[in-house]
Amino acid sequence: MIRTRIIGTGSYLPERVISNREVGASLDLDPEVISRLTGIQERRRAAQSQASSDLAAEAARQALEAAGFPVSELGAIVLSTTSPDTVFPSTACHVQRMLGCSAIPAFDVAASCSGFLYGLSMADAMIRSGQVKTCLVVAAEVKSRSIDSADGDTALLFGDGAGAALLRGEPDADQLSRGILGLRLRSDGAQHGLITIPAGGSRRPTTQETVEQKSHTLRMQGAPLFRLAVKRLDQAIREIVKEFGVDVQDIAQFVLHQANGRILDQLTKRLGVSQERVCSVIGRYGNTSSASLPIALDHAVRSGRILPHDIVLLGSFGGGVTWATGLVRW
Repeated sequence: MIRTRIIGTGSYLPERVISNREVGASLDLDPEVISRLTGIQERRRAAQSQASSDLAAEAARQALEAAGFPVSELGAIVLSTTSPDTVFPSTACHVQRMLGCSAIPAFDVAASCSGFLYGLSMADAMIRSGQVKTCLVVAAEVKSRSIDSADGDTALLFGDGAGAALLRGEPDADQLSRGILGLRLRSDGAQHGLITIPAGGSRRPTTQETVEQKSHTLRMQGAPLFRLAVKRLDQAIREIVKEFGVDVQDIAQFVLHQANGRILDQLTKRLGVSQERVCSVIGRYGNTSSASLPIALDHAVRSGRILPHDIVLLGSFGGGVTWATGLVRW
């Protein structure tokens, strides 16, 4: 039997810092009000010359370096994004080219903010089935290109960034083997309208009218999405710990999608855990969609918050709507 282990993590944040004062100027909002509403003090924005693949390649290189793993031995690339370089080819293929990999499989996943865990699940399945021995899972987002600066529901929240994890299959010696214990994915398409980009696809192709109506920018129903995210994630976390016989108090670190500081606070209270056990980087980077979880994971690993053999819980919620959880023995 093979168990999939995360052997390296990486992240990349663009240099430009966007303060609450700057983002609040067009909305006539005080910086402290924004901080209170979102838990965010600043977020990053990609340079005009940077696309999602540029951010992804940098995060990928960090993960490979952390693992001491040569790119020539990489088996596959799975990339999550809702802001691809191009409609096609996939952003993963751009990253494969940038890294100089051989002719390995490379493809995108579109599961919004849950995309990293969806990609992790696909990589885990490919490794355990023997298709590949290693897989790089990357999430990269340049959300700033699809934000309406006059829309208070979205302009305050989103930033740009990328995170990555390198996975390798290793022999599963016993129940205490390090690696992914389980991943559980969910969706509810009936709630698709809670967060969406209305135009630009085959249902509403780009026209002069859709551009004038700003239908190519992100639209979100903040209040109902907030309530649903807390409810679904709380339920999913309780389900996966019960399934694998893990007590919530045995989890060393909760690494969750960094959607909104208040969502993290609500989940912390509902689960009855201390804030120190819930990794939070949202204050510095904002909501980077599917990249937020691997960015937070890399931060937790590099800062020493996650140690070998720790049990780590991963959780995300996003458009679709989709949500996912995972348990890892680090």
